[in-house]
Amino acid sequence: MQAELEHRVATARERLDEVRREVARVYIGSSSPTDHMLVALLARGHVLLEGVPGVAKTTLAKAFAEALGVTVRRIQFTPDLLPADITGTYVLSPRDGTFSFRRGPIFANLVLADEINRAPPKTQAALLEAMQEQQVTVEGDGFALPAPFIVVATQNPIDLEGTYPLPEAQIDRFLIHLAMGYPKREHEIAMLRAHQATPVAAAAVLDEKTVATMQAVVQEIHVEDDLYDYAVGLTDHTRSDQRVLLGASPRATLGLIQAAKSLAVMRGRTFVTPDDLRELAIPVLAHRLILRDDVTGDHAIREDVVRTALGRISYRKAVRPV
Repeated sequence: MQAELEHRVATARERLDEVRREVARVYIGSSSPTDHMLVALLARGHVLLEGVPGVAKTTLAKAFAEALGVTVRRIQFTPDLLPADITGTYVLSPRDGTFSFRRGPIFANLVLADEINRAPPKTQAALLEAMQEQQVTVEGDGFALPAPFIVVATQNPIDLEGTYPLPEAQIDRFLIHLAMGYPKREHEIAMLRAHQATPVAAAAVLDEKTVATMQAVVQEIHVEDDLYDYAVGLTDHTRSDQRVLLGASPRATLGLIQAAKSLAVMRGRTFVTPDDLRELAIPVLAHRLILRDDVTGDHAIREDVVRTALGRISYRKAVRPV
């Protein structure tokens, strides 16, 4: 059984490396965002990309979708967007006088929610059920979404005029938050060279069945009980930090474990290590924290809260009787 799992993990790692190479042909920059998006995909989570305009958030998301070889829909969020524009609605057929359900763009394996904070809260809320339960409810009828299902949302942290901040309940649905800054000098030069040539597109190297198979492998990754204790210690410390009003939720702790298991697969391992938890603590936990009103700052303060937890909570392997 162990040998079979090791083989499946090695196969998954090879396929994931193919995705990384394809995305790198289109998105010129650090491989870290791609790796974190793959972690979210394997963990059945969602990704929030945050950065100023022009840092290739949408380019990265589109290249990622193309490499997966799954169905993709892009939703441009605007102030006049309605919930039915996302989920779909019942329409009347003039011929026979009956109503039939017309599916919205949410019915795809990967949904790119561009500038998600530009839509009003009522429309943003249309994503809540989809992101948590992988279904939508319209007029009392439930409709299952395709599997795999992942939402990749983008938002601009600077131009806030006419935007609607995401409520805490929705932010908590995003497994990974990636703050995308300006590229390094060498990456920007390489980008300029690439744009003088014919634009390239990422080739599809996976499909729905392959993604589902890799997600199933993640569920078999071993996690020591000591690591569960370590994960709870990290999230619990964020709840007692003086700068924080509301710390990381139990959903965040569960997400950290799932993300760590996904990272183990990407590294070719059948087990999780403390370093997996440490590496993912900031992108999984920081965006979920709600700071006190008297604390001035932004996401950098939230990241510092998590770094403080990492510095003060140490991993201790329990001594077990022989």
